[in-house]
Amino acid sequence: MNRLIEKYAPTRENLLDILHALQDDNPHNYLTTAALRQAADYVGIPLSEVMSTATFYSMFSLKPRGRHIIRICESPPCLLLGAESVLTALQEMLEVQVGETTTDGAFTLETTSCLGACGVAPAMMIDDQLYGNLSRERLAEIIDRVRSSDEAR
Repeated sequence: MNRLIEKYAPTRENLLDILHALQDDNPHNYLTTAALRQAADYVGIPLSEVMSTATFYSMFSLKPRGRHIIRICESPPCLLLGAESVLTALQEMLEVQVGETTTDGAFTLETTSCLGACGVAPAMMIDDQLYGNLSRERLAEIIDRVRSSDEAR
């Protein structure tokens, strides 16, 4: 059994935490079929239920993604305050479309319905870090900072 998930009791209530742990442990940031089976066996529920859960939530992926996941908020406040231009700028900077990963494997670009950050719209998240009041210049600084932190490792 995977030590990552043994810290969680094998209950349905812990399924999301278990799936997060398994996905976070994957260098390509996704849930493999083996990981989904492992979660199902550990919790004692059908694989179909684990699949249903993993495909319902946008934070999980069943295909390889970049080291960093960028999520652009598409809520009405973000759209009204420029989320579309932020998305276009990111697509140009990273040379990807929504759902794609950069050629260097650093970033996957996604959209999300709401980040709960209306006060700093337009907003995005990179991994677990929230960024608001976005502009083209700010985007470039943020992307450069994330790339630099990768290089420093």
